[in-house]
Amino acid sequence: MKIASPKSALAALLGGAVALATAARAQAPAGAPEHHDAPPPTNLQVLPKTMTGEQVHELMHKWEASLGSECSTCHAADPTKKRPDGRPMLNFADDSKPEKATARLMVRMVQEINSQYIGKMTDPGEPVTCATCHRGHLDPPPFVAPPDHDHDHAAPGAPAAPSGLTATPQ
Repeated sequence: MKIASPKSALAALLGGAVALATAARAQAPAGAPEHHDAPPPTNLQVLPKTMTGEQVHELMHKWEASLGSECSTCHAADPTKKRPDGRPMLNFADDSKPEKATARLMVRMVQEINSQYIGKMTDPGEPVTCATCHRGHLDPPPFVAPPDHDHDHAAPGAPAAPSGLTATPQ
C-alpha cells in the first residue's frame, strides 16, 4: 500500500471539502447569500499556496461550522478599512491574534493524524476533521463515558466471572 505524502493528502482533503462546499452552494435555496470575487489569499502558511480565494473562503466557512465560530475568532479587524455597514473589515493576512496561530497548529495536527496514522490503516474510514473533536464548539466538549459502561471485562477466551463477582489482582 502506497501512503500519500502529507501535501497530497491535504490536497485531497481540501479538494473534497471545496467540492462539497461548491455542491452545497449550487443547491442553496433561491435568495441565499453568495460570496463572489474572494480576493487571492496572501500569507498562506499551512494551506497550499495554489488555493484560490474562493477555495479558501469555502474552506473557512466549513471550519467555522465545525468550530461554532466566526471569521473574527482568528482574523483581526482592520480599523482603517470599513464595510458598507460601517463595521471594520477583517485583515485576513494579519497574524496578531493568537487564535490564528492555534488554528494553524491544529490544522497541522489534523494533517499529521490523517497522513501518519489514519492514512496508514488498511481500512481507514473517514479522515479526521476539525469536527471530529470540536463538534460545533470552539472548545471541544469533554468525552464522558456512558454511566452504564461495564469496566470489568474478561480477557478474550477466558471464562466470564459469575454475575456479581469481580477478579482481584494477584
